[in-house]
Amino acid sequence: MANELRPCPCDIGDRFDYGGRGQEVQVEHIKAYICKPPASTDKAVIVIHDIFGWQLPNTRYMVDMLTANGYIAICPDFFVGQEAWKPSNDWASFEDWRKTRDAGKTDKEIDVTLKYLREQCGAKKIGVIGFCWGGAAVQHLMLKNPHLKAGVSLYGVIRFFEDRSSLLHPTFFIFAEKDEHVPLEQVTLLKQKLKENCKVDYEVKIYPGQTHGFVHRKREDINPQDKPYIEEGRKDMISWLNKYL
Repeated sequence: MANELRPCPCDIGDRFDYGGRGQEVQVEHIKAYICKPPASTDKAVIVIHDIFGWQLPNTRYMVDMLTANGYIAICPDFFVGQEAWKPSNDWASFEDWRKTRDAGKTDKEIDVTLKYLREQCGAKKIGVIGFCWGGAAVQHLMLKNPHLKAGVSLYGVIRFFEDRSSLLHPTFFIFAEKDEHVPLEQVTLLKQKLKENCKVDYEVKIYPGQTHGFVHRKREDINPQDKPYIEEGRKDMISWLNKYL
């Protein structure tokens, strides 16, 4: 069966039954999900979704978690109306699908989101986090966008941008020890290149026993053996943002 060819295991994990506390808004040419804390703040985080798109309940859960920690958080539709991947799709067609959704071509959407956050939300210090496909997009943005203050890349697909490591901003990389999609050899190479070329603060952390997507694709209550690492990953993500925003 063609579905046995699975180039991305993002469908492994728990699909949250979660409605979200924020709202959907139109930001120029894209839709976005945004959540704001009750107290006013000038700190914001852009969340870049994985291949399952901006409406995935798991990702909205993470947006709301950021807001619970005091940030304006927004997840734009980086696929710009194109259909997100579905677990029921034929994985044999995945590479063709992915080629039409380049993690290195998110700049236009980031620019309009930055403008929206500054002009409509009063944000001055803005960071970015992303999962899987979105984690690769974070690495791309940390290499080139001068307006973002910090980034957290969660199990980002290193091979998309493995030849570049001169980060502009403090970046935290979260990886899973047993991630078949992002092998530890690639993580080791990334660490080596960052050590050689990176002039800003960075950290690369591997969480033992974990698989791809563990921070946002597993539930603590039904994955008790993974609960400490899920919570640690989320806490580390928030701590990095708190430090640099």
